[in-house]
Amino acid sequence: MNLVNLNPFPVLGEALSPENTLSLDFTEANEALSEVDLSDTDSFNAFIFGQIETANKKYGIGGYLEKRGIYRRSEVFATATSNFRNIHLGVDIWAAAGSPVYAPLAGKIHSFQDNVGFGNYGPTLIISHALGEKTLYSLYGHLSNTSLSSFEVGQEVSAGEQICEIGPFPENGDWPPHLHFQLIWDMGNFLGDYPGVAAEKDLDYYHQNCPDPASLIGYF
Repeated sequence: MNLVNLNPFPVLGEALSPENTLSLDFTEANEALSEVDLSDTDSFNAFIFGQIETANKKYGIGGYLEKRGIYRRSEVFATATSNFRNIHLGVDIWAAAGSPVYAPLAGKIHSFQDNVGFGNYGPTLIISHALGEKTLYSLYGHLSNTSLSSFEVGQEVSAGEQICEIGPFPENGDWPPHLHFQLIWDMGNFLGDYPGVAAEKDLDYYHQNCPDPASLIGYF
């Protein structure tokens, strides 16, 4: 299914472009990462937003299918060498804590929960969107605690409706403030959670099940 023609509402309320958004690199090829104490969120936060401010931008963006060097910061991803999860399945939009997040498409609340733990999603919301005979799910991770206070499963949301906000650390899973935005075709049995990072051995499946969110963000 072609997602480009869905005419989505901008997820952060305004179109993202090279004029207001900086593409960020979190691969091992970025040697500057080796100089950052990724286990210290204050230092990690200063590294990210220092780049954004230096470039005179409002947002940072990146990550779809990026093989990242930042997941060594948390045991959430380092389960075993053969299963180490380091390939990002969504897009991250780095922005100030408290930034409002809007539904790109009409849908219904599928599930939500606080995925606690250092390096985890923190408060997470999932919306289902009926697209003809198919259902597409959108996931919003690293939210504020208050973002989950007024939802009910099955609650309808309109395109362009504010649904949540980007959370501060440590309540957002202890990450520098950003929105993890991910699309999913088949949720399986997951509720309020879904893998946002895959091991290389599982990438073929997740690549098919988690399409590129760029078409719903409007930034290419």
